[in-house]
Amino acid sequence: MLSISNKSIIKKLSQNPVLSKIAQIAQSENKNVFVVGGYVRDLILKRERSDIDILVIGSGIDFAKTVAERLNIRNVNYFKNFGTAQFDFDDMNIEFVGARRESYDRNTRKPIVEDGTFEDDISRRDFTINTLAVSLNKDDFGKLIDVYDGLTDIKNQIIRTPLDPFKTFDDDPLRIMRAFRFASQLNFKVEKNVMKAAYEMRNRLSIVSQERITDEFLKILSTPKPSIGLKLLFDSRVLEIVFPEIAIMSGVDQRKDYHHKDVFLHTLQVVDNICEETDSVWLRFAALVHDIAKPQTKKFVEGIGWTFHGHENLGAKMMKKIFHRMKLPLSQLEYVQKLITLHLRPIALAKEEVTDSAIRRLVVQAGEDLEDLITLCRADITSKNPYKVEEYLGNYERVMQKVRDVKERDNLRAFQSPVRGDEIMQICNLKPSRKVGEIKTAIEEAILDGKIGNNYEEALNYLMKIKDKFLSE
Repeated sequence: MLSISNKSIIKKLSQNPVLSKIAQIAQSENKNVFVVGGYVRDLILKRERSDIDILVIGSGIDFAKTVAERLNIRNVNYFKNFGTAQFDFDDMNIEFVGARRESYDRNTRKPIVEDGTFEDDISRRDFTINTLAVSLNKDDFGKLIDVYDGLTDIKNQIIRTPLDPFKTFDDDPLRIMRAFRFASQLNFKVEKNVMKAAYEMRNRLSIVSQERITDEFLKILSTPKPSIGLKLLFDSRVLEIVFPEIAIMSGVDQRKDYHHKDVFLHTLQVVDNICEETDSVWLRFAALVHDIAKPQTKKFVEGIGWTFHGHENLGAKMMKKIFHRMKLPLSQLEYVQKLITLHLRPIALAKEEVTDSAIRRLVVQAGEDLEDLITLCRADITSKNPYKVEEYLGNYERVMQKVRDVKERDNLRAFQSPVRGDEIMQICNLKPSRKVGEIKTAIEEAILDGKIGNNYEEALNYLMKIKDKFLSE
């Protein structure tokens, strides 16, 4: 069981030079000041954290100015509409807020802020695990203040709201996403009434900006075990609103000898598998969407079972619309599309006698993302049969060894025709045109097929051999 004492809290706070200085300044200014929220929660959970929230009874901005002056901090961000201020010091992000009361207009999640008491401020927070506060005041320095029994919820590993969850989510629907994100980050359960409220209030997410929803979704994908948060999104039917293309994957049958019966459950396992190998949220995202087109390509073939021919190409095509709708960074679109398109290619190579030509094409198409592609393919092995898993992994390793051999031998890095377009135009007396590209492609295809080596001399000789055919067309 988790245990925490004021003595241990005092020791940890005293060891933090920033908090010690803030406590001294609060004493000299006769201010009541507290550490609140995530820093206290993570202090108890023994998790590292660089963000500190300071609650001030009175003006948070005025106290932040005083602290900044005493610590010689010049770069301070002030947010007067919310009564908050923020600056960085000793690799810590410090935010100051005056105790406040909040009320909401149902058409927006932006609160109407008024000055309030300590109790007002604590009650407005999203979950009980974030309502914990520790005094920085001289008389009770280090005292843990637990108005809503957050310490018990931390011990029991439960996500619960301090007030009625229906009211909490009605005021700020984004807290639905945050509940699932915290559950996924901390491996906590979500309390039954919170789940019920999330289900019934899910349509309120329409008042939240897409950027904020997507940010929380990507934070879920960035957790140690994203399947926790993704399953909560699915069970509450919030996923149908946030990412409907993933939600409809549930119930799509696959051949039992390869994957889980359910594509959605298989996908959750793939995502968890890949999280053991990478922190890259975009490689994790590619794992999430690699089978996204299976519902649309599902077909039953007698003697074989369910097939999903072409799902990799359709899935890649779907990404552009999804990226725009979810306001995902378009700089990552091509990367995700490439991994979806190619995710079946390595296993196909692993099942047959692999030619150098096939390997060359995989190397060139995957480019610098080849290792990520293989990481995705390995994560895609979700068989419960350890012998099959071992067999597939062994096949992938043989393919990768051949990839390494071909790359080293053929010098395929940054592959393109050794004879460039301007030289083709000069030799063939051509102006910039489609035909120049066709000749260049023919040289590249000859290299990939192994007809000629990947070097200038052989490429030039091949150009001289084929140019008349192209010029006569």
